[in-house]
Amino acid sequence: MESPRPLTELAEAIATGRETAAATLERALMGTEEAPDAHTAVFAGTARAQAAACDRLIAAGAPAGPLGGVPVSLKALFDVAGRVTHAGSRVLADTPPAARDAAAVTRLRRAGAVFTGHTVMTEFAYSGLGLNPHYGTPGNPHGEARIPGGSTSGGAVSVALGMAAAALGTDTGGSVRIPAAFCGLTGFKPTQHRVPLEGAFPLSYSLDSVGPIAPRVADCALMDAVLAGEPERAFHAAPVAGLRLALPDRYLLDDMDDPVAGAFERALSVLSEAGARVTTVALPELDDLGELLAGGGLTAAESYHVHRHLLAERRDRYDPRVCTRIERGADLSAADYLALRDARHRQKETMDQRLQEFDAILAPTVPVVPPAFAELDADEDYARTNLLVLRNPTVGNLLDLCGITLPCHRPGELPVGMMLLGRGGNDRRLLAQAAGVEAVLDDTRR
Repeated sequence: MESPRPLTELAEAIATGRETAAATLERALMGTEEAPDAHTAVFAGTARAQAAACDRLIAAGAPAGPLGGVPVSLKALFDVAGRVTHAGSRVLADTPPAARDAAAVTRLRRAGAVFTGHTVMTEFAYSGLGLNPHYGTPGNPHGEARIPGGSTSGGAVSVALGMAAAALGTDTGGSVRIPAAFCGLTGFKPTQHRVPLEGAFPLSYSLDSVGPIAPRVADCALMDAVLAGEPERAFHAAPVAGLRLALPDRYLLDDMDDPVAGAFERALSVLSEAGARVTTVALPELDDLGELLAGGGLTAAESYHVHRHLLAERRDRYDPRVCTRIERGADLSAADYLALRDARHRQKETMDQRLQEFDAILAPTVPVVPPAFAELDADEDYARTNLLVLRNPTVGNLLDLCGITLPCHRPGELPVGMMLLGRGGNDRRLLAQAAGVEAVLDDTRR
């Protein structure tokens, strides 16, 4: 399939008058008509008004913002004034519309983004596979019989198929990075508190983060700067030569299928040839992460806190596969929960100390290529595959690292993502390093 157009290229074309926001939007809306499964709602009327306002500003010589006229899709758990925030569930489908935008949506709006609609997601964001029995699940752009990944499933598909230049998602255990990797895109998970969570329906207070999916690293960097409320400034790729990359000797490299192993090993070779110092290291800290996942971990405990009253009233409206995971939190006591928080704090500190020796941890984003829908029909297959798909990216959330996935497959191959994880708070540094890695990978992907 044809690669989607970079956001930064599109933003520049609109800002300089070579293209109009209105025409750009119409192309995006045409895509939503041709592939409607990616959205639960399309905001055609308000989007056209936003695009027209942007074009008037530019015609008058006024700045339209760093994202002026750029179409952006929004995961259906973000509040948008006047729209129902159903978070991918029928449980909330009849709730009143939001009174105001989510904080992240407000920042994008002020930067000139044009919102194309709410995208399909796993119900309440509680799965890495992207399946939704209520609103449907879009097929993978690289093969309709395969899943798109989740939980920001529709967001990734909207970008891959040109319905949006970027998607706003959330990442609690990989929900930005998994669909980005499965759809051949770039996805960035920031350090958690870099982007405000107000107005985003929560899955886990401790682990939720807000980040973008887009075609290129520079696109994610531009989106991240807006979302973090940082001033606009030039973005430059960091050199790969001398980059210190830690390659874990186990855990993150276990159970790779052949396509992922082949693409990942090829990428490692190219990075080493470009001067990166890729060092295989023992990271025993990763073996201890199971302690944080016991009984469903913080996600189960905190999601049960959010849903306990809804479950009492409307349990029959939930996706049974999601309901089961949420209800695990009922078995965690207050003492268990506090012990999980303490253990996480210790492990975050330990990994932060370890990463002072390296610029980033390097691993496949997901150890397998996108599975076929048919492989997930049985509940036991669904559960097993979901755990495998979530395993690698969840490390970044549990330890509050910043993380990014880059495509490392060749054209014609099934999508494979390479993940870099950096120290918490080093978001802009990791993005610059990822841009350098992306430039090197471009050569081998051609």
